[in-house]
Amino acid sequence: MRQKSDLRLLLGIEHTIIQAPIAGANTPELVAAVSNTGGLSIFGAADRTPAQIAEVVAAIRRLTGRPFGVNLFAGNTEATLTSDPQPMYEILSRHHEALNIPPPSIPETAVIPFGEQLEAVIDAGMPIFSFTFGIPNPDQLARLRAHNVVVIGTATTVEEGRLLESAGVHAIVAQGSEAGSHRGTFQRSFEESMIGTMALVPQMVDAIGLPVIASGGIMDGRGIVAAQALGASGVPMGTAFLTCHEAGVPEAHKAAIRNARADQTALTRAFSGRPARGIVNDYIIELRQHPGAILPFPIQNNATRLLRNAAGARGDTRFMSLWAGQAAALARDLPAGELVGQLVREVAAIRAGLAEA
Repeated sequence: MRQKSDLRLLLGIEHTIIQAPIAGANTPELVAAVSNTGGLSIFGAADRTPAQIAEVVAAIRRLTGRPFGVNLFAGNTEATLTSDPQPMYEILSRHHEALNIPPPSIPETAVIPFGEQLEAVIDAGMPIFSFTFGIPNPDQLARLRAHNVVVIGTATTVEEGRLLESAGVHAIVAQGSEAGSHRGTFQRSFEESMIGTMALVPQMVDAIGLPVIASGGIMDGRGIVAAQALGASGVPMGTAFLTCHEAGVPEAHKAAIRNARADQTALTRAFSGRPARGIVNDYIIELRQHPGAILPFPIQNNATRLLRNAAGARGDTRFMSLWAGQAAALARDLPAGELVGQLVREVAAIRAGLAEA
């Protein structure tokens, strides 16, 4: 195993507990609460315009002087329709009518302006930037390095980790198949890249000369210590923070996470067009019968946005994207700062118990 740099020194943090980026669920209050407690929060900004990124960074800085990061989608950011959208239009139309909202709109093309978003991150003077779904181009990575930004990439296989290391990132998130929300796979098919955290992390640690951050199925001190035993330098937790008081998700989503069983999540393309893990609901079950109707990302994501937002506003879990990992049932109802403190205490107690064994 090669020597890794100290992730705490690299990121300027006290605890290597990271609130994972969750686009649409982050709030400035959540980010600040985690960072002010000595952890690191990364704001998921893939759904924000460049102007909105500048605004949210400013809002966070009014709440904390501690380090935090911004996350973007670096690949799979544009698509053009190549199939008939009518089947998806008909499915969505039925649900729009049931919720009494305007008919769906399916664009012929969809683009996430990653380049412009990245410039907003750089202009905001962000110290930490993370990405998923691919790798920024060499010029973009060079600009980040020129501005002394710590860059963190996401890999779901050792092969992807090696590609990220060659590209010049500073650390790598090893995303296990248990993780909630979108898969970060970019090199092979999703089916070939479904490797569990327990298997992926030690292989990544042995193969990569960078800090490896273990992601997927980690909800408490036990998971953190286990990840550290596998060689992980840090732990990003997404689902664990979704039920925090500051998280910007509907209360119905939080309740669904707290009440979920381990067998109630599944990977689905139904909401965005890209595989993501969430709690199974009526919409996911329906789309299992019509996989050919699902449009490519990000067209499908745009097409379902109105339905998702309307359902979320009404607490109607039938049509909400209830992103959650396989250990969702371990979630706690706490303010984010208290959760970080609890996790730190759990890790210390577990380590002490192991030392006595």
